[in-house]
Amino acid sequence: MEVQFSSENLLILNVILAFMMFGVSLSLTGEDFRRVLKRPDAPIVGLLAQFVLLPAATCLTTWFFEVEPEMALGMILVASCPGGSFSNIMTWLARANVAVSVSMTAISSLVAMVMTPFNFALYGWLNPNTRSMLTEIQLDSMNILILVVLVLGLPLLVGMMTGKLFPRFAAKAEKPMRVITLLVLLLFVGVAFSNNMDVFLATADRIVILVVLQNMLALGMGAFAGMLTGLPRQDRRAITMEVGIQNSGLGLAILFTFFPQASGMILIAAFWGVWHLISGLLLAWWWSRGHGCEEGACDDVS
Repeated sequence: MEVQFSSENLLILNVILAFMMFGVSLSLTGEDFRRVLKRPDAPIVGLLAQFVLLPAATCLTTWFFEVEPEMALGMILVASCPGGSFSNIMTWLARANVAVSVSMTAISSLVAMVMTPFNFALYGWLNPNTRSMLTEIQLDSMNILILVVLVLGLPLLVGMMTGKLFPRFAAKAEKPMRVITLLVLLLFVGVAFSNNMDVFLATADRIVILVVLQNMLALGMGAFAGMLTGLPRQDRRAITMEVGIQNSGLGLAILFTFFPQASGMILIAAFWGVWHLISGLLLAWWWSRGHGCEEGACDDVS
C-alpha cells in the first residue's frame, strides 16, 4: 500500500512549515540566545533530552520490541526532529517557564539543521531491524540538511529580522499566524488522512498505539532529564513540553520529499502531528489548574 501525495501538496506542506517557523521566530531576539549563555542549565538539559535521550531510547525500544522496520524508522525520524512550533504555547498554557521553552525552540531549530539528518542516519543504522531499509531508501543526508535549512533555518532568521525591524507588525501578527498555520496544518493532515483512509485503517491498530507510547516516552524523557538534574519545577515542565511536542511536520516534509513510498513512516509522522497536540493540551490543562505549583512559582511566568 502506498500513500497518495502530489508534488503540489508537498510544496504546500513546506510553505506551511516555513510560515509556522516564521511566526514562531517573530518574537525571538538575540536576548533569547544570550539567555542560554547566562543560564544554560535548563536549555542544555532539554537539548540533551531532545537530541540524545529521545532518539537513543526510541532506537532501543523499537529494536527490543521488534517494531516492524518501516514504522520503527518513522518513529526514529520523528524522534530526530526538533521540538514542535507550538511547544511555546503549550508551555504558556501550562504556566511553566516560557523563557526556557523559547530558548530551546530557537536553539533546537538551529541545531536540528545538523542533528536531525545525523540522528536519523545514525539510529536508523544502529537498529539492525531498520538498517537494511535505510540502505534501500538510499538516504541522502545532504539533501535532507538542505531541506531542513529551507523550512527551519531560513524562516527563523527572516522572522527574527522582521520582528526587529517591524516590532508592531510582529506583536500583532505572531499569535494569529500561529493559530492560522496550526489550523491549516491540521486541515492538511486531515485531507491527507481522508485521501489515504484505506491505508490508515489497515494499519491503525499498530500506528495509534506506537505513536501514543512514543509520545509518552518523549514526555517522560523530558521530565526525567529535568528531575535527574534537579531543575526547578517550572523549568522541568517547559523541558517536558519541548521534548514531548515534536516537529512531526518536518518529518512529513522529509518523508514526502525523499521517501514517498514509505507509507508506514508517513502515517506515523502524520498521526504524531495530531496526537501530540492532544496530549500537550491535556497536560497543559492539568498543570494550569495548579497541580503541583509551588507557591508563587506559576505567577512569574508570562
